[in-house]
This record gives sequence, structure tokens and C-alpha cells, in this order.
Amino acid sequence: MAQELADWSELQYDLLVLIARHLNLIEDYLNFGTVCKSWHSVPTKNNFNNYLSRAPWLMIAEEDGNSIRKFFSLYNGMILNKRIPKARRKRCMESMGWLIMVGEDEGEISMLHPFSGVQIELPHQNTTIDYHNHRTGWKMGFIFKAVLSANPSHTFDYLLMVIEGNTRFLSFWRPGDIRWTRVTLQATNRMRTAFFDLIYFNGQIYAVDYSGDLLVCDIADVVSPQPTKYHIVAQIPLQPQDRREQLYIVESLGSLFVILRYGVQLRLPKDDCDRIPLTFIPIADERGVQDVEYTYGTRNFRVFQVDLAVGKMAETRELGDMAFFLGANTSLSVQASQFPGIKPNHIYFTDDYFVTYLAYEEGGGLDMGVFKLADGSIQPHYNGVSLSRFCPPTWVTPTLY
Repeated sequence: MAQELADWSELQYDLLVLIARHLNLIEDYLNFGTVCKSWHSVPTKNNFNNYLSRAPWLMIAEEDGNSIRKFFSLYNGMILNKRIPKARRKRCMESMGWLIMVGEDEGEISMLHPFSGVQIELPHQNTTIDYHNHRTGWKMGFIFKAVLSANPSHTFDYLLMVIEGNTRFLSFWRPGDIRWTRVTLQATNRMRTAFFDLIYFNGQIYAVDYSGDLLVCDIADVVSPQPTKYHIVAQIPLQPQDRREQLYIVESLGSLFVILRYGVQLRLPKDDCDRIPLTFIPIADERGVQDVEYTYGTRNFRVFQVDLAVGKMAETRELGDMAFFLGANTSLSVQASQFPGIKPNHIYFTDDYFVTYLAYEEGGGLDMGVFKLADGSIQPHYNGVSLSRFCPPTWVTPTLY
């Protein structure tokens, strides 16, 4: 007589909870709930192990316009398939495990937690001040970067800060607001031309602009109706001729770092090795269609540690046990020794500069990899993943709620 197989769906609920509370990887916890209907009810806030590891996952671009996203864990190589129809054909930025999404046609904006399915509708981009004079031709690019001050799953007292309007302005939204509020910076003799990144740190908002200035302002001043007071914390020690293609701010072990990235903007190829396997969209100007082949691709990073006490930045090539993750996500750092698949003193980067990748029919996703800070070498990590004009691969901090 054949041995009757056990029906795992009939395990007692209390036993399933006990098992779930002993899981140490968030990947295992998410897969636990996909076994069957009875197991799906177990992964709740009350049964959640708060010490689950949270190394960033790479959210791969959707394939063929479907709504299935693959999440790849560098920690153990696990791939999680998740259907996220609400994110289909939308540009996604990330902060604290939430996706800040901008729609393809109308430019509608919302926040979505990819694993719990909770969605928060946000005011349309046309509620920003003087929108029609600062809107972008590609509505998905109106918001350049977005950062949360706190996790909406844990509190209602939070801000969503964004860089918007061709990277010229900072605006914020609070729960209950029906429009975006522009941060009016106190007038100075310095012209702010473009912001690249921002971060919430120790109750303050820090932003870095094209000049290489690191600005700081208090949350209380930001939400005040009066012009926001700010001051320049430090400036990147660069020469005027030095290019500033892309900049990021990262907090790591209580210190701030400003990172410069080189190679993300279009350039003429130096040789055949510098060419990329993408279809460039010819540029039309007053001289007609310019059928010139361009290329792009990250060539170098420079890292500057900020000394807030003396107001200076010093270049460094040593991050110790830390690794940085840069892209369309809130820039973050991870202690590599806690995650065997992550290398210390390395920068993990994705293809996030949409001004460049929209110049190609296939979209973005080619320019991603791992940069070794010690010697400047780059290990490409493209590996044939799907490219996208909507949402190339993006780092996501995995949280259950």
C-alpha cells in the first residue's frame, strides 16, 4: 500500500506561527506565505521577526509589459517572483521599501508597498507651484528623486520629499495634503540650478546640488509657510572644470558621504570597446536629423566623507566593512559582513539616469554593476536582464509592511 502523503495545509495555526517566528531571512518569510491559503494567513505584523535581514534586493524590470517583477537577493541568490499589476508601465523610485510610482500617460503619482499591496494615492504633479512652466516633456521624469522621512507602515507623521520640475525644486507632501508644497529656500547670492539627491538624517533634510554644495534645513523650517532657512554644510573640493554628471548622498554608520558618478551622460565612443548594443534614437535639431552614434556607461566613482563639525569633505577610497547601493532608490549603505554575498568597500549601482537611457529604443538597465573602490575596477552586472523605458532594475529594501 502506498504511503499517504502528509497534507501540509492542515498544520495547526499555532505551529505555523512558531515556525514563522524562527525564520531569519525575509526571503524565506515571504515564500512561506505562498505555500498555500492557510499558510498565507500566518505572515502578519504580530508574527513578524523584526530581526529579519534587510539587504537590498534588485527589482528587475517587467518583461513584455506584464506585471510580474523578479526580486533578486544578492545575499543568497534567491529570486522571488511577485505580480505587481499596480506598478505596470510605471516609473518606480524607492524609499524605505515603498515604491514611489509615476504613471506613463497622465503622470499620476502614488506610493505602493510591493509586498503588502498597500497603496497611497498622492496629489498629481500638476498641483506643484507653477507646474506648466516647469513640467517635463516626459511626465514620468517630473519627479527626479523621492525620499521618505519615516516608514508609512509605522506612523502617519512623515514627509515625502521630492526633487521635481527639471530637478530645480524641492517639494513635500504630508498625509492629508491635497497638493504638493514647494520648499521656498531663503534667498542668497548663489543660484541653485539643479538638485541631484536628498536624504533625511537626524531630523533634517540634506540635499546636494549641481555646484557640489551640501545643503541642510530643519523639517520644522521646511513645513513652515515662511521661506525655508538653510545653510551650506560643505562643498565638494573640485576644480571648476571637473564634471558633475550624477551625485548621491549616503548615510553610513552616522556619517554622511557624497558620491560622484562619472560616465552616465551621452558621449562619443572612444573605440569599438566603448560602444553599447543598444539602438540610439537619432537626434533632430535645426540642422536636421543628426545620425550620430553615442554611448554611455559608468566609468568611475569618487567618494567624499562629510565632516559636519568642521564643514568640509575629504575624498576617501576606504569604506571599511560597508557597501553602498546607489540608483533610483534612497541611497543606502549595508554592513557587508552581515551578508556573505555582498562585498565590503564596493558600490553597487543601477542604471538610473533616465535623461540618458531614454535616448535608446530599448531603454535603461544596461549600465549597472559593482565598483571596487580600492582599485577603481568595475564588474558589469547586466547579464541579459530586461531593459525598460519605464522602470529599469531598481534597488528595493525588503520590508513586509
